[in-house]
Amino acid sequence: MKTRLQMDQLIPKGYAAMLGLEQYLGSTSLDKSLKELIKIRASQLNGCAFCIDMHAKDARKHGETEQRIYALNAWRETPFFTPEERAVLALTEAVTLVAETHVPDDVYDEVRLYFDEVQTSEIIMAIVVINAWNRLSVSARKMPAAD
Repeated sequence: MKTRLQMDQLIPKGYAAMLGLEQYLGSTSLDKSLKELIKIRASQLNGCAFCIDMHAKDARKHGETEQRIYALNAWRETPFFTPEERAVLALTEAVTLVAETHVPDDVYDEVRLYFDEVQTSEIIMAIVVINAWNRLSVSARKMPAAD
């Protein structure tokens, strides 16, 4: 496969707007590792090879272990994630699959046990932004670089 479109070159203003959202997320109170877990998990669900590759590498830079990265798609069956992380991963899945789940109250309520309204809003924004990036990258068939 090869990349279909270079959107950053074709629509630089639209791409810059997306980068603005990403920069905003960098200023939030969310832990960097948690943000990367959100990005990887949503990207796994969306089948975005480019984003999985990028965010797995970024997660490692922020101290994530290989074991947790490899087990992320089976997080429910492992002891590697904290209750807070599990709540965020469940919300990530619910928001990513919103047409199927409609984000159930119990999933939202579990996140609220650990995070205040501002943090919960930041988490939801992080999930929405990575889903937007996934949709752009999958549509354009953006390919990860071979190491």
